[in-house]
Amino acid sequence: MGRMNIQTLPLGPFETNAYLCWKDGESNAVLFDAPMGTHEILPKLLEEKGLKLTDVYLTHGHWDHFSGLAEMDQSEFTTWLHPEDRVMVENPEVARAYVPPYFQLIPAKVDQDLEPGQTLNILGQSVELRHVPGHCPGSILFYFADLKFAIVGDAIFQGSIGRTDLPGGNFDQLANSIQQHIYTLPPATRLFPGHGPETTVEFEMQNNPYVRP
Repeated sequence: MGRMNIQTLPLGPFETNAYLCWKDGESNAVLFDAPMGTHEILPKLLEEKGLKLTDVYLTHGHWDHFSGLAEMDQSEFTTWLHPEDRVMVENPEVARAYVPPYFQLIPAKVDQDLEPGQTLNILGQSVELRHVPGHCPGSILFYFADLKFAIVGDAIFQGSIGRTDLPGGNFDQLANSIQQHIYTLPPATRLFPGHGPETTVEFEMQNNPYVRP
């Protein structure tokens, strides 16, 4: 079985992290989040590596994590999202109040629901879905247990946490999500957040000033 590759793509005005994943010797690739500008760099990357994009998994429904989908041919891949956030992607004007007015909000298509507790097969790996609301109602964590990493969206960052002052945000809910679904992962688990550098469960449990174990 080929080695899993994870390429971080910080894109858009907020340097939102998209993560392109593929395995050595295989042609399929998946993308976690699709910020503004994804369509400008992804096709070349895929061509250079001989890859075909099969799925886009959205960690949550905030504009900066899905706006790149509008410029992509969504018929070529399957888009996944938690159902509580579907309205923000399919009717993004509902979020206009907290999106800068000079950004155009274009709807995108969601094909499949992500359900908490569900286990998906992603590139041959068993991936556990954990619901981590508080920053956004439909925030999902993707836990690759065998590979010892998780893609966590905006639930937690290195030394920080996601904003809770946006519609649907709640600090107590987010703190509970982190304590119940992130700090319960093995300490060495690598965390790939929606913004900024990667971190680990152990580092955040010891150093994150916002949520203590």
